[in-house]
Amino acid sequence: MAIEIITESSPEIVEAMERLIPQLSRSAAPLDAAGCERFISQPGVHLFVFRSDKADESGAFPILGMLSLATFEIPTGVRAWVEDVVVDSAARGQGAGQALVEAALRHAQKVGARTVDLTSRPSRAAANRLYQRAGFELRETNVYRVPLDK
Repeated sequence: MAIEIITESSPEIVEAMERLIPQLSRSAAPLDAAGCERFISQPGVHLFVFRSDKADESGAFPILGMLSLATFEIPTGVRAWVEDVVVDSAARGQGAGQALVEAALRHAQKVGARTVDLTSRPSRAAANRLYQRAGFELRETNVYRVPLDK
C-alpha cells in the first residue's frame, strides 16, 4: 500500500473521483475532468490517495481511497482541515483510512499547521474510532452551516 499526494489531475484521478465520491456522499456529484483540475490546482489544498499494493488486470495499482487536506493561514497561525475521507467499500478495514490520516497529519505538521480539525457524523462509528486512534480529540463546540446553494 502506498500514499501519494496528487499534484496534477489525470484520467485516473477523474475515474477515482467518479467511483469514490458516490461512496462518500449521496448528494455530491463526482468531479469531472475540469473540476478535478480546479480542485487539485488550488494552493493549500492537498489530495492524498491510497493505492493498492496489488496490480489490477492492466498492471496499474488502483486508487482505493482519498483524503483532502486544506491548509490556510489566519491571524492566529496556520491551520489545517481534513475533508472528504473515503475508502472504497471493497478495501475498508485494511488500514487505508489510517494511512491516509497519518500522512495528512505529517504533511500538516510539515507546513507548520498548529492544529488539524475535521468533522464526522456520530453515525460513522468506524470513522470516529479511526480519528480517535489517530489522536483527534472530541471538542465541545457548535458547528454551524449556512446552505448557499438553495
